[in-house]
Amino acid sequence: MFPSTFSASFHDEDRVQKMLYRPLGGTGLNVSVLSFGASSLGSVFRQTDDSECLQVVKEALKSGINYIDTAPWYGHGKSETVLGKALQDIPRSCYYIATKVGRYLPDIDKMIDFSAERTLRSIDESLDRLGLDCIDIIQVHDMEFADNLDIIINETLPALQKAKNAGKVRFIGITGYPLENFRTVLEKTTVKVDTILTYCHASMNDNSLTEYLPYFQSKGVGVINASPISMGLLSDRGPPAWHVATPDIKQVCADAASYCKSKGVDISRLAMEFTLSQKDIPTTLVSTASLKNLQKNIDSVHTPLTSEEKAVQQEVMEKFMKPLNNKNWEGVEVAEYRQKLKVLKGDN
Repeated sequence: MFPSTFSASFHDEDRVQKMLYRPLGGTGLNVSVLSFGASSLGSVFRQTDDSECLQVVKEALKSGINYIDTAPWYGHGKSETVLGKALQDIPRSCYYIATKVGRYLPDIDKMIDFSAERTLRSIDESLDRLGLDCIDIIQVHDMEFADNLDIIINETLPALQKAKNAGKVRFIGITGYPLENFRTVLEKTTVKVDTILTYCHASMNDNSLTEYLPYFQSKGVGVINASPISMGLLSDRGPPAWHVATPDIKQVCADAASYCKSKGVDISRLAMEFTLSQKDIPTTLVSTASLKNLQKNIDSVHTPLTSEEKAVQQEVMEKFMKPLNNKNWEGVEVAEYRQKLKVLKGDN
């Protein structure tokens, strides 16, 4: 059974048949379990080659991935711009696309703006960069950076509803790292929220998203997950320098990666399987600007773990991950942002 995004003239039929699809809440969209996070196209993790980026997007979609996520924040418009070029030669019916509002430039005083005026302007800018008439899902980016969630409820979400009424977007979503913020906003808003996006909470080191899934399902909200390897924690290379996880989390994950390596097993592959096998999570975003890594990610859907890999995965969970007890780094990044903003304003 092919998804509604399938096009015989564009897709690789065999690869699409191997991809898994799940319903995204009450949206009516059936999305690939593996979806494409376009943050890497904005050179967020490393300097990228635009020509390879264009190939990566095309290959991802031809393989059956049908959900793409981006934001103005990624490369400060570059991700959307590169993505827009890549999508020019791809039928619009072959993919669903989501972008965001609220987080913009690296300058501390220009980074966050959840006002209604900036929100509406941001949507028009995204449509222009992407070369599209309509965005499938528009999302509030990292709500925890707001001084108070009231601005999200009273300004940002109503602005998104206005854009939806104008036909510029189809569905409305909210994103962020702290899980409890989603419950707060969903309980208080009068705007219909269709999706939530969170990251690093459905991973081997922190699987706390599962505790919230029944609540989201009861609200008919589709769940979009991101970072199955916890932004590099669950990899041989390790996390980037900017990763804000606490030292003990980093150490445990590094020890787990070393253990896997000693057994001849790739911890990233174990991490991908751990996340993708959770059937109540409709889709998981993975970002790459490398054709080689893209294929590796797709293989994680197509190729089951060997009995040896399963055994090592279980050992890693028992020996390293369960003692962490879903420990996270909530509040660290926001505290750093607020401190820098305070210094900039000259507040004591």
